[in-house]
Amino acid sequence: MIQTQQQLKQFLDNIQTETHLAIDTEFKRIDTFYPILCLVQVATQHNIGCIDILAIENLEPLFEKLYQPNNVWIVHSARQDIEALYYLSKRLPSQLFDTQIAAHFLNHPGQISYQNLTEILQGITLEKAYTRLDWTTRPLPEAAIEYALDDVRYLIKNYSQLSKQLTAEGKLDWLMQDGLDLSNINLYLPNLNQAWRKIKGLSRLAKSAHQKAAQLAAWRESQAIAQNKPRKWLMSDDQLIDYSLNKVKMSEQDKSLFNEFLSQHPQLTQQRIQIDIHQAPSSSEKQQKNQLQKLIKKTAVQYNLDESIIANGKTLMKFISGDQSVSFLTGWRYHILKEELENAKQS
Repeated sequence: MIQTQQQLKQFLDNIQTETHLAIDTEFKRIDTFYPILCLVQVATQHNIGCIDILAIENLEPLFEKLYQPNNVWIVHSARQDIEALYYLSKRLPSQLFDTQIAAHFLNHPGQISYQNLTEILQGITLEKAYTRLDWTTRPLPEAAIEYALDDVRYLIKNYSQLSKQLTAEGKLDWLMQDGLDLSNINLYLPNLNQAWRKIKGLSRLAKSAHQKAAQLAAWRESQAIAQNKPRKWLMSDDQLIDYSLNKVKMSEQDKSLFNEFLSQHPQLTQQRIQIDIHQAPSSSEKQQKNQLQKLIKKTAVQYNLDESIIANGKTLMKFISGDQSVSFLTGWRYHILKEELENAKQS
């Protein structure tokens, strides 16, 4: 394991010219708002290393290498790894090949695990013994370090096979476009205005309580960030809903802090939230959805795709309701659907 500045320098020197980096992370996120990054595993065609983030003081050389614009990150289910690294580096990858998304493009299950994909592609069964390990533990057992290294050891091979298949089917550019979506900074920045989306059971509240609940959720989020604690440790969803309905009174201190927070964020007093409440579609909406599903199924068969990767039922209902931000109206999805959508409009 790489635990000193000199060891890190040596490893980075060894991979200096490499541009395709298999990356995985191990982190702890039990009693904090932000993940505690513990390990970063990096593999290339000829090198592999497990970097002890907790032991190395200056991580800037690592970040300078990882975030070079010409690098391609090869990651399986990348979002949490990107997030864990972002909170320390304040940077996002320029190019990303997510092997889980790539596998879905090739008709493997949409949420296939790294272990299952590796077994399918390489015929290798990987251990799962350390999935619940506290990665802040030091010293780490040697077997745990090998487990962590296995998470990148076969990524390059998986990437090689998947990219060849995607290239043969003309889908590699599509995969890279979807990878860019994961480098959207808004995925990783806390958003007080959208904190209400984290509340379970909000749809049960009367509309008159929605604004208060949204304000409380924003306050809870700000406190969780400031104290670096899980939001529900500070206020459970049930407590938040009870406060919103005035079933339970806040303490004078909390009430004062809450009012001070609202005075600092006046936009929250004007906020109107729109909760997606499941309603049975009308007969007209059902007809439109069925037509769109037939269109998408036809296109999916044409391009040898799982139709859910183009659009799912929820996305179709958003589109029918007038939402023009749905994913199949941009990028490669729109490119392959454009003609069919135009024909559907005219029919």
